[in-house]
Amino acid sequence: MNEIVKAILERRSVRKFKPDAVSEEDINTVIEAGLYAASGRDFQGVKIIAVTDKKLRNEISEENRKIGGWAEDFDPFYGAPAVLIVIADKSRPTYLYDGSLVIGNLMLAAHSLGLGSCWIHRAKEEFESEFGKELLKRLDIEGEWEGIGHCALGYADAELSEATERKPDRVYYIK
Repeated sequence: MNEIVKAILERRSVRKFKPDAVSEEDINTVIEAGLYAASGRDFQGVKIIAVTDKKLRNEISEENRKIGGWAEDFDPFYGAPAVLIVIADKSRPTYLYDGSLVIGNLMLAAHSLGLGSCWIHRAKEEFESEFGKELLKRLDIEGEWEGIGHCALGYADAELSEATERKPDRVYYIK
């Protein structure tokens, strides 16, 4: 089977990560794959914020937890040691789709390298908050940006689950 199709069929979201750090080389490879995602008119209006600093990672996790309304001991990043945050330029009509494609590429690249990943939501709310605006300011990112999502990244601390059965009646052919 083609390796790309195999990765698409085998990749699963990971919700329990080992604390082991991911190598900078692997993180950069995953990021590069994300940067090669298709974008409307090839504008490339998506940025990736790679967070491996444990203190900042935990602050972002706490902000995400509060937005989600979970108990204080819950980590919405499931212990992942790295988080890749995808933000997109809101001035582009395709920003949401472009950012989504980036996250898809990140997760497939991670899987191909033996890493686990999980798309974590609430980035939109994070970057609408003072916390997120301050983070963008610290990074000298100007303009109108929307948080698309987080890619929790690390080594899985459990076996990957089996794929659920695909629902019927989702494809229609016109010949």
